[in-house]
Amino acid sequence: AGSLGLHGECMDARHLPEEPAALADELESHTTFGRVRPDQKRAMVHALQSRGHTVAMTGDGVNDVLALKDADIGVAMGSGSSASRAVAQIVLLDNRFATLPHVVAEGRRVIGNIERVSNLFLTKTVYSVLLAILVGLAGLSAKLFGSDPLLFPFQPIHVTIAAWFTIGIPAFILSLAPNNERARPGFVRRVMTAALPSGLAVGAATFTSYLLAYEGRAATETEQTQASTAALITLLVAALWVLAVVARPYEWWRIALVAISGLAYVVIFSIPAARELFILDPSNVAITSTALGIGLLGAIAVEVIWWVQGALLGEQRRLWRVRER
Repeated sequence: AGSLGLHGECMDARHLPEEPAALADELESHTTFGRVRPDQKRAMVHALQSRGHTVAMTGDGVNDVLALKDADIGVAMGSGSSASRAVAQIVLLDNRFATLPHVVAEGRRVIGNIERVSNLFLTKTVYSVLLAILVGLAGLSAKLFGSDPLLFPFQPIHVTIAAWFTIGIPAFILSLAPNNERARPGFVRRVMTAALPSGLAVGAATFTSYLLAYEGRAATETEQTQASTAALITLLVAALWVLAVVARPYEWWRIALVAISGLAYVVIFSIPAARELFILDPSNVAITSTALGIGLLGAIAVEVIWWVQGALLGEQRRLWRVRER
């Protein structure tokens, strides 16, 4: 017969009240119910849902169909009736309850990792759009006042290498990683409140760095390359910290992922052949130092946003993963 997992003592279902609020009170204080009619099973599901519970119902017979259909998650046995299998979201073909923990774990992994990856990609979308808007407004302003319009900060190859180790490779690894965090409502709200302000912070820092290094349309090719490099350095520092925030709570391999991503850019900037290939010129110490400083300010802003978001959403922030016992 179908069953509902609760906490408390046993009770004969013939003594259950019909009124939904009183029924919900009884369900909160008892764990096992005997002689439950099909309509009572359905009423139990509705009563628990009225208290904000996510209800899972398991069953294998026709008398379980009403509750299976109305539950948030209906689980039917593979050997059960065709009606119960038809209305259930999950069918246990091996008829073993031991399969359910693996199903839950896989669902948590997919949902949790999608949220992490969404934060990375949406942050990139926000700062890319912001940079395009700011450069366009600056160019329009320059045209109105008769000065030289502003060039876009990056060469196409810069956009490519910026995405390698701040989004592409880390997102691939994070999307496949194990994740046992419980799924929670409010997916869109959490992603938007994290990615939008972070993307704005990264974009504003990058644009500021470029403005300070930009010498105008009359600049030499070397000066323009140095300005683009400065903007890229600022972007990489701030975007890497976005990755560091998204990877929390930390485990050894998450720390290694962030560290390797940062070291990869250090290697690219250190090898002369790579600098030539990717059109990079960090030789101007003053401009490069300023770019690093602004990038660190952008990283600090991303960190503050992470803590403020946790306070606004009422979520406890943890830097390190706590192993469940």
